Amino acid sequence: MSKMFNFMLSGSILIMTIFIGCTPKVKTTQTLPTGDNSMVSLDWSGTYKGMIPCADCEGIETWLTLNLDKTYLLKTKYKGKSESVQEKSGKFNWNSAGSIITLGDIVNAPNQYLVGEGKLFQLDMSGKRITGNLSENYELKKVN
Repeated sequence: MSKMFNFMLSGSILIMTIFIGCTPKVKTTQTLPTGDNSMVSLDWSGTYKGMIPCADCEGIETWLTLNLDKTYLLKTKYKGKSESVQEKSGKFNWNSAGSIITLGDIVNAPNQYLVGEGKLFQLDMSGKRITGNLSENYELKKVN
């Protein structure tokens, strides 16, 4: 009887091991971008600078610093209109594809940028890439 008991016990343990190994994995609710995207593939932190077109001045001199802790500092100076530098800071978020950042706490002004290799491309108010003859004027280039 002892051999039969050992055989049944071994069989039960084997069956339990198989079932435990086959249980479905628990899904996590957080989705992170996968693959090759700006957030994970580029050295995006640093300061970017450019001269954005302006309707009633010579241009908007713009500096945008992105930090690894997802905070930003945005400085703007309206050339030919004012010598003062306006500053705005806060947190930014990545889109689900890991390619566009949105600056928080900015309303009624462009607050989205497509992140490229050593460049940020300011997007229009709808979050679309600016096209046409002046499109290259909406680029901020990395300075450090």
